[in-house]
This record gives sequence, C-alpha cells and structure tokens, in this order.
Amino acid sequence: MDKNPTSLRVHDPGIRDLFTQDAGWQSWLDVEAALAKAEAELGVIPEAAAKEIVAKAKVELLDRDRIVEGLRRTGHPLVPVVWELSRICDGDAGGYVHWGATTQNILQTGDLLQLRRVQGIFFGQLAAILAAMADLAERTRDMALPGRTHGQHAVPATFGMKVAVWIDEMSRHVERLRGAEPRLFVAMLGGGAGTMASFGEKGPEIQRRMAKHLDMGAMAVPSRTIGDHQAEYVALLGLMAATCSKIAREIYTLMKEEFGEVEEPVPPGTVGSSTMPQKRNPKLSQDIIAAAAAVRALVPLAMEAMMTEHEADRTTHLMLQSAVQQACEQTGDILERIRMLMEGIQVFPERMRRNLDLSGGLIMAEALMLSLGAHIGRQTAHDVIYESAMAAATGDKSFRALLAADAHVRKHLNEDQIAALLDPVAYTGCCAQFATEQAARARALAAELRERA
Repeated sequence: MDKNPTSLRVHDPGIRDLFTQDAGWQSWLDVEAALAKAEAELGVIPEAAAKEIVAKAKVELLDRDRIVEGLRRTGHPLVPVVWELSRICDGDAGGYVHWGATTQNILQTGDLLQLRRVQGIFFGQLAAILAAMADLAERTRDMALPGRTHGQHAVPATFGMKVAVWIDEMSRHVERLRGAEPRLFVAMLGGGAGTMASFGEKGPEIQRRMAKHLDMGAMAVPSRTIGDHQAEYVALLGLMAATCSKIAREIYTLMKEEFGEVEEPVPPGTVGSSTMPQKRNPKLSQDIIAAAAAVRALVPLAMEAMMTEHEADRTTHLMLQSAVQQACEQTGDILERIRMLMEGIQVFPERMRRNLDLSGGLIMAEALMLSLGAHIGRQTAHDVIYESAMAAATGDKSFRALLAADAHVRKHLNEDQIAALLDPVAYTGCCAQFATEQAARARALAAELRERA
C-alpha cells in the first residue's frame, strides 16, 4: 500500500521497491559484473576471474552484516559491497573486482539501470491511463457542457473535448520519455576523473562493451560532472506532473456542488470529514495536485545539481540522486491516482445541460453574431449582439426577448432562427471529432506501451 495513510486505497506501483538498499546493491553488482565481462573480453583481467565475479555478483550471496558493518566504519556506499564481493569470489578473482573503476561509475550506471525499470512501470501505468481516457473520450464525445475561458462561460464544448486535450498532452509526455532514452540510459566508465587513465587506450572499448552487456548506450565523454541527462528526466517528470495536476484541478473544480458536472470515485465507506458527515471530498484529485507540486519543486534542484565544479563533486551527485528518486516515487503515485480517476470518474450530463442554460442563452452570442454578421458584417453584428447581451446580463429581460426586439436582428433573423441559434448542443464544433480521433490515438499508443512494459 501507499505510504500515505490518508490516501484513497491506492497501491504503490512498485517504484519504491526499486530504490531499496538491496535493489541498489544488486544494480551496482550488475554493473561490476558487466565491467568484469568487458575487461576479460579485452584481456585486461583473466577470463576465469570475470566468470567468478559474474557468478558471485548476486546480492543474496553477500553477507549483509559484513556490508552494514563496513558501511558503519567507512561511511562509503560502495566500498563495503566491493569488499564483500571480493571476499566471496574463489581464488584470486576477488582481486579483479572493480578494476580501474571509481565509485560514481558504478553507482550512477547502476542507478540508471534502476531508472530504466522505473520507466517500464511508468509506461505500464500510462498504457492503462490512455486506455481509460480513450473510453472516456468516446463515451462523452457528444456530452455538451459550458466551455469556460477566464472562469466564465465562453461557447459550448463537450466533456469529450476536455478528455481529448488530456490525451494529446499525455501522448506527448510519452513521446518525450521515449525520446530521452538514448540520452538517459548510458553507462559511465571514466575512472577517477573521467580520463580513462586507469584503463589505458582500451578504455573507450571497455566502456562500450560494458554498456552493451547492460543493454545501454555509452557516454561520449564519461565525465562525472555531466548530469544534464538526469536533470532532463526530472524536468520531463515535472512536465507530466503539471499535466496531471491540471487534470486533477479540473475534476476538483467540476466536482464542486456549484458545478456538479463530474465526481471522482468515492468508494462506499469513504469518510470525507470527521465532523461533516455529508462530505464527498475530491481526495484523489487533491493528492495528485499536492504530489505534482512536489515533483515540480524538484526540477530546480536537478538543475542546480548540473553545476558541478572541476571533475567531480559528491555534493551535486547526491542532489541529483535525491531529485531523481523523489520525482520517480511521486510520479508513480500520481499516475496511479490518475488511472483511478480516469477509470472511475462519474459524469453527469443532465447537470452539464442545466449549466449550459444558466446564462439564458448568452453562451450562444458568438453563433448569433456570426449568423447576423453574414448579413450586416461581423463587427456591426458584434456591436448589435453585444448591446443585447449586456442588457440581458444587467437587466431583467431575457437575451432571447432582447434579440427579438432588436430591429437589426429582426430584419434578418426570425424567431425560429433565433431559437435554433440559441441551442447550445448544436454549436460544439469539432469537439466530437477531436474526441474520436484522440481516443483512437490513445488506444494505439496504449497498445505500444503494453508491448514495452
């Protein structure tokens, strides 16, 4: 379960398990094994030693107590793990563990292995979200509601159009995450200061082969000061979190009694307040908005971590590690809640229709202006409709009555035409088309992501 005790029955998607101590150790061991293979292939270390290192580079074979004691004594995250791996290797193989590498080479590459697994979880979540959005877009493609700009009624739209916007944004986030992979998932093996001096002229080829064993790319310049690729990932998660927050805020707003157009899933037995028994609070939406703010707040930290002096600085490495881990954990929580929202949201078309009529037809002013403008010109029609609209908004006569009484309108539009032009359901433009097109796009992308997840 999620660590947040106030969360609405939300399961951890498994990202936190990838950042446990054992998971971290295993990812580092995987890098040590790949390094040994690459070095043996090029004759840097004996092939028998590499085979022994690979066979023993499994966290379950290590003595955890020895490592923990080593951590206590040294204060170093990797050295006790290297010691223990060396100890359990038979013969002289232990003497070739970690040959020529430096700590950050192993930690950063291992952490990126974990991040690639995180990305797989994200893609699985996004597949489910996009599939649910596709269903929702199609179901609500013709469900008319007030389109609102600046918080006020603008022109009619449909709920399916809102969902089409969400699909469009989320699809681009998928494209960004996939596009970042060649830059992000790269192995680093530059030695102490990134010069590869400890590997000699074979350094670039050792790095390339190590990366290949890990199914990764290799850094063009294996400098320990390079962090833009990881900072980019945090920024991409910040962008996606912002879209999720926008979706959640929209649902939060439309769930207010004054709107009443949607409701997020509120399972039976959910308590909204300790003192107000009637409360049906938007808990999922609020959780998303709060977590998304936390992710966006990590973007500046990741940017700060790019500014490393000289050839290495543990300070910025730690900053970046923290930003990446926290952003991933929070993003996993956000996506899980977005999935629940999209799969369980209730929509209330009757209330949407009532809200369309709140202004007494004023929401159709544009349609009337354009129809009248075909006869007297757009700007003149704008002025005519404006006068009637402002009089209806501030006086006691209806918009329809004022239109019927206006000489310019009456000359070109009869009562039946005015009535037809005041029908908001007939003026939703391409909303249904957008919803249908984006639903198809979402389903296709979800299928692609399921193949990868």
